[in-house]
Amino acid sequence: MGDEKSAAGDVVEDEVEPSSPEIVFAPVVELPDLVPVTTMEEDEDELFKMRSKLYRMDNEAQPPEWKERGLGNLKILHHPKRFAYRIVMRREQTYKICANHAITPEMNLLPMAGSEKAFVWFTAADFADEEPKHETLAARFGSKEGADAFKAAFEETVKKSVAGAREEEKENVKEKKGEESKEEEKTPSKEEKVIEKVSSEMDKLSVKTE
Repeated sequence: MGDEKSAAGDVVEDEVEPSSPEIVFAPVVELPDLVPVTTMEEDEDELFKMRSKLYRMDNEAQPPEWKERGLGNLKILHHPKRFAYRIVMRREQTYKICANHAITPEMNLLPMAGSEKAFVWFTAADFADEEPKHETLAARFGSKEGADAFKAAFEETVKKSVAGAREEEKENVKEKKGEESKEEEKTPSKEEKVIEKVSSEMDKLSVKTE
């Protein structure tokens, strides 16, 4: 396009848009590379996982009362090498553990009074606070179907824990027998000791030639 004339006859030049340099803002703080976080669950199989609210019975209160312990995903995990099953639950956002205990053959799951969405159980050693504690816990789910699914998974795990305990006992017996057999190989028998003694005494004798 060329120059244009205005109504007054003046020459009007084409408008040119002003250009601005590209501005780049460098980060004030360099963030480090992401570090992989280990949860100690990497070697375990996840058998059950569902969002729930966890409660613990405070027996020191007068009268005893339920206190909320956390909201998050309640998991049932299985360690195939150790034949072990456990319940683990971490609080949402903070991921702090609020339940961490083994599922043992003697554990029972009971319905919570006044709710069809919650179940109660007792554990002799919960490690949520690192130190083992006797705890009576309850999990409330969003629906009756979710609670029933937890009940089915829990009771099935209790049955498997019985078989797991037997397998672990068999492995321990095998290891013990293996160690005993190794000790027997190292320890000479009574006959071997006699032969060794005679041989050593014969070595001490000197033979005279005529």
